[in-house]
Amino acid sequence: MTPVTDLGADIDPARFRTVLGHFCTGVAVVTGHDGEAPVGFACQSFAALSLDPPLVLFCPAKTSRTWAVLAESGRFAVNVLAEDQQEISAVFGARGADKFASVDWTPAPSGSPLLTGALTWIDCTLEAVHEAGDHYVVVGRVTALGDPSDGRPLLFHRGRYTVTEPVTDALAALMPWPRPDDWL
Repeated sequence: MTPVTDLGADIDPARFRTVLGHFCTGVAVVTGHDGEAPVGFACQSFAALSLDPPLVLFCPAKTSRTWAVLAESGRFAVNVLAEDQQEISAVFGARGADKFASVDWTPAPSGSPLLTGALTWIDCTLEAVHEAGDHYVVVGRVTALGDPSDGRPLLFHRGRYTVTEPVTDALAALMPWPRPDDWL
């Protein structure tokens, strides 16, 4: 079967970003250590991938200098940001300066930084990397988990930060059996 290569060739990048911006994402900071100093970057493209084995994924830009350091070390932690951590997201989303100068952190079992105040964290080893356009799809094997918090997550929707609001759980009324906290 011959792949079709021109599908999507006429998609305007600005319109693509606008349309996909309607999908709400959580905000996380992926961190690691280069042996001398901590490194990290803000990330919206993070997701659970598999329960058995426990795998997660995130998608750094191919141009990310921080990703190159994490790839070399083979270890990283994902810090799930809380609603009051917009400033931390902004710091880790920018290039340049020492991002860890203004945040408190402790080391994960892997040595990767765990940001104080994050809702929870996931410590990982690098499992696989796949090229995907101008990004990589990075698969991490989960090696340790933080305790979950009752706080609300920091979200990104339509080009700006937002938070969740409780809603009536109509699905619970339709499902007479117990269900887990997530859909995984």
